[in-house]
Amino acid sequence: MKIDIDRFREILDTLSRNKSRSLLTGFGVFWGVFMLVALLGGGRGLEEKLQGNFKGFAANAAIIWAQPTTKPYAGFRKGRQWSMVYGDVERLKRHVPELATVSPLLTHWGGSAVYGDKKASCNMKGLLPNYQQVETPQLYYGRYINDMDIIQNRKVCVLGKKVYKELFPGGGDPCGKRVCVDDIYYDVVGVDFSAGNMHANGRAEEAVTVPLTLMQKAYNLGDSVHMICVTAKPGVAMSDISAKMRAVIAQAHRVAPDDEKGIMVFNTEVLFGMLDNLFTGVNFLTLLVGIGTLLAGAIGVSNIMMVTVRERTTEIGIRRAIGATPKNILGQIIAESVILTAVAGMGGIMFAVAVLEMLELGNTVDGIVTAHFQVRFWTAVGAALLLMLLGVLAGLAPAMRAMSVKPVDAMRDE
Repeated sequence: MKIDIDRFREILDTLSRNKSRSLLTGFGVFWGVFMLVALLGGGRGLEEKLQGNFKGFAANAAIIWAQPTTKPYAGFRKGRQWSMVYGDVERLKRHVPELATVSPLLTHWGGSAVYGDKKASCNMKGLLPNYQQVETPQLYYGRYINDMDIIQNRKVCVLGKKVYKELFPGGGDPCGKRVCVDDIYYDVVGVDFSAGNMHANGRAEEAVTVPLTLMQKAYNLGDSVHMICVTAKPGVAMSDISAKMRAVIAQAHRVAPDDEKGIMVFNTEVLFGMLDNLFTGVNFLTLLVGIGTLLAGAIGVSNIMMVTVRERTTEIGIRRAIGATPKNILGQIIAESVILTAVAGMGGIMFAVAVLEMLELGNTVDGIVTAHFQVRFWTAVGAALLLMLLGVLAGLAPAMRAMSVKPVDAMRDE
């Protein structure tokens, strides 16, 4: 053990004698590791932050709604106004078996919710319980609309986050209390804290959600529906059945089956696919830049070690003359390289983690972290192993040069 300690001290003495070069080279490794870890952690946080905008919305979903026709068909001119009805829901279920969920939606804009002396602007949403398969609610209190609410025609509602905070600024569970929206009283059964930027006809945080059948009667909407949200069964691509869904609805309303603007079908699968491709490219670029910077630092370590070996030619020759084996020389040079690389690299990892932690603390809403700007444990382990490998490779060429030094040549140089 004493021999190992002495050798370690000898290595540190050697590095301290070349302090300025060691610091310069170490900074190159430090910066390379910092860039690699910071870019990986930052890329992960950015991806999580953007994905948070679509959080809770099904990746294999589509939203269908009616628009004025853009093509003449069956004796009707283009520009004809039309609307979907609840019967279209049953048609899609019957004729498009690839669909897992078919959920109609009604919306009323510009409403006002009142509780006591508090008032909040809101939009009304009429939904069925199966809408949760399209946009998953984040319930903070209570429950969502259920089947018994539909069957018994209950006057119940679920408040969005923003509406809840304006009506109940003091917080607390509002379930069981009654709020008035457009002169109709509803019993609050839940609070939805969903805050994603992807939604169907209005943000969930600004909505008051009620059973669809109740909303049809309250606003005298009859059998009409404003949108139909659908999800596909596992293994079915929404883009493969979009034309089929459009044709089913077009036939019932005498709209041209190829009128893509007359029957709008917004496919979320395409959007999520674009997002995945974007971050695949970002992650590849991050790795490329980070590893390139790290390799530049390792080359710097190799260069400084070459200079060190050249300056210590006499010392190495004397050590060879008094009995040091090539293996001893090889081990010392590689050890110096590994220690220099490891110390600088670990410093870079710790500094990058500290910077990422500060970024993460800056991305909190209501005490909840919205994006994790950190590297995974095994990513850090991989970076440490890569450092060790680069340290060995950086010291290999200088070590081979040191091994080739002959004692006689070293004495002649002196």
